Amino acid sequence: MDNEQRRLRKVVSDVSSEIEKYISLESCTVDHDQVKQEECECCGLKEDCTTDYITRVKGCHCGQWVCGLCSEAVKERLYRAPKIAMQEAVSFHREFCQKFNCTTRLNPKLSFTCAMRDIAKRSHENRSSNNSSSAPKVSRSSSCVPKINFKH
Repeated sequence: MDNEQRRLRKVVSDVSSEIEKYISLESCTVDHDQVKQEECECCGLKEDCTTDYITRVKGCHCGQWVCGLCSEAVKERLYRAPKIAMQEAVSFHREFCQKFNCTTRLNPKLSFTCAMRDIAKRSHENRSSNNSSSAPKVSRSSSCVPKINFKH
């Protein structure tokens, strides 16, 4: 009987250690599937994401979490300027979002006015740089209108 009790205790001990392993494994799995709220480094949007997804996004964007929309804008920036690094692209987009949030969201009419001013400024700069860099395309050596003498 004493031998049977030892074996029974050993079996119970083995089963309980297996259960503990299963519980610890289950808790590790739950951590990866755990949903956490993360805030975008650029626009400030908050999203509920799994920790695995957050880790992958941070890995792609130099340790910074960016939302899906900002991620696409950063990819577009990298496409247009392939020589810049990911960190520069994220910083550029973050500054753009901050400027947008400080102006457009606060006063849309003022933002529209500033945008129109910037367009006019760029247009003027383009025209003046085109005129100064090249000679006139059409030039006249003499007048096209015949001279009329009224003193007859």
